[in-house]
Amino acid sequence: MKLTKLISALVLLSASTVGLSSEWNVDNSNSELHFISVKKGNIAEIHQFTNLNGSLDSDGNFELAIDLTSVDTSNPIRDERMKNFLFETNRFTDALLSAKIDPAELDAIAEGANKRLLIDAKLTLHGMKKSVPIEVIVTRLVGAKFSATSATPIILNVGDFSLVAGVEKLRELAKLPSISYAVPVTFHLTLKLNK
Repeated sequence: MKLTKLISALVLLSASTVGLSSEWNVDNSNSELHFISVKKGNIAEIHQFTNLNGSLDSDGNFELAIDLTSVDTSNPIRDERMKNFLFETNRFTDALLSAKIDPAELDAIAEGANKRLLIDAKLTLHGMKKSVPIEVIVTRLVGAKFSATSATPIILNVGDFSLVAGVEKLRELAKLPSISYAVPVTFHLTLKLNK
């Protein structure tokens, strides 16, 4: 009985003190990335990407690949139009977000606690690369996990990523008077230790 308690205590201790000595992977089943489109001036709709693949290594290098073919707008016809005319997934299958995060800052977060970080990320989308400042709340969870949640929406301008023609094509096909070029993005990512 004492041996069982000792083993349990050691497991809990190792889980609560684990740092960035190993690679952490994004848990797609417990992660979300949403974006909002605004049409006709004031009609907003929430969309998402359902396939996210990312990792954080021991040096603090973070990469997130967003599968653009996994776009989900709750409208199959619109999904196909976005893939074909906006993202051009036959040429650009993924968007890539990369960032450098100080491992010491993450190691200092106690289990159950969180910290707000300002990260200078780089987003590569549709063949274009741009710096994107991101405010994120990082929480250390029980069981060797982190969560990272956008503290504020990220506002992307489609003109920065050569997507204006694609937006205009979508507007034309849907017979809309306007679709906003400003796109708010939010995310909630769960990262778990790669054992």
